[in-house]
Amino acid sequence: MSGLKYVLARSSASRRLRRSLVAVPLALLIAACGQKTEGPGAAAGPGAGAAPPPPEVGVVTVQPRSVGLTTELPGRLEASRVAQVRARAAGILQKRLFAEGSDVKAGQRLFQIDPAPYQATLASTQATLARAQANLTQATAQAERYKPLLEANAVSKQEYINAVAAQKQAEADVAAGRAALQTSQINLGYATVTAPISGRIGRALVTEGALVGQGEATPLALIQQINPMYVNFTQSSNDVLRLRRAFESGKFKRSSGPNSASVQVLLEDGSVYGQTGKLLFSDLSVDPTSGQITLRAEVPNPTGFLLPGMYVRVRLEQAETQNGILVPQQAVTRGTTGDSVMVVAADGKVAPRPVKIGSAIDGQWLVLEGLSAGETVMVDGFQKLRPNSPVKPVPWQPQASGAAPANGTPVVVAPGASGAASTAAASGPAAASTAAPAASSR
Repeated sequence: MSGLKYVLARSSASRRLRRSLVAVPLALLIAACGQKTEGPGAAAGPGAGAAPPPPEVGVVTVQPRSVGLTTELPGRLEASRVAQVRARAAGILQKRLFAEGSDVKAGQRLFQIDPAPYQATLASTQATLARAQANLTQATAQAERYKPLLEANAVSKQEYINAVAAQKQAEADVAAGRAALQTSQINLGYATVTAPISGRIGRALVTEGALVGQGEATPLALIQQINPMYVNFTQSSNDVLRLRRAFESGKFKRSSGPNSASVQVLLEDGSVYGQTGKLLFSDLSVDPTSGQITLRAEVPNPTGFLLPGMYVRVRLEQAETQNGILVPQQAVTRGTTGDSVMVVAADGKVAPRPVKIGSAIDGQWLVLEGLSAGETVMVDGFQKLRPNSPVKPVPWQPQASGAAPANGTPVVVAPGASGAASTAAASGPAAASTAAPAASSR
């Protein structure tokens, strides 16, 4: 019996020993885990949850100033003088006396029409005039001889009257002969076709051997004077009325600067033509089919770079505003619902602001309404914005607006990112690698 109790007591002691051996490692493991949570990983927890510093964004402080209101309008170039060279004498074209596409002077010979028929007509009229002059000499002498005879009653009065009438008729024949001679000379001159104006002549519209001027004045060539050039452009009557109302209300005033009557020509490729033109006139009537008003400007073209018929855009300064505000174009968000800018308040909060945009001036938008003097407008750093978070405004520098961060890695903070991710991104790869073990330990 005592042996049995000994065996039972020994087995019970063994079980308690095994329980204690199992409990000790478990307690040590729990303690070790507790110490792990209180180690360096736990120390990184509060830092990872802390708010990052406000991001820096480029801003400009707007100030109103006097700004010229420039309008861009579509236009088309036109030669300042155009002359159609036509055949005014009928005949066979014998020669072309110019080079196609060259510059010609007024009075320069261009074509030669067969002059033989006109030379013959001229000789005939000269002979007719000579006969009339001979008859006049005879009639004049007879009238002068009858005058003293009439006083001596040697001839009748009727004979004297007939002699005087013959003299006057001979004078009329001479005058008609001279007119016919002049007409023949003019027709002979038409056989040689000359340039009516100076300018650049195009291609010949007829060739040698063609019959021209038969029944109508046949076109032979076209001369265009391309220095200076005219540019005709149109402006909507609604824009003109709006501009006049702004003048009357005092919102705008008529431009009085050196560029008030000058225009700039923008070519089809977007480049600006080197010569500045001047506004000539504005039409007094509105085109009933399009509702447009036609304007014309004169542009120098000494090198012949501009050609008639080219489509261009005309930049014209018509008015100026005393309270114009200019902001960089990248600060304005344009959409179908309107234009807006991001305004930074004194507490660093950013809010959108609807604005009314005018014309573009040297890479900037003219803001007509929506901004006041002294307000701060955000220009760059839009990718750094976070919801309901302030920003740190710094002066915007155009030349450094596209610069990358010092470590060469663009920093893009997604909205709603956690504090640990924001801290890792802002601190660079080292911080990210440090935060990774902490996250994995958890």
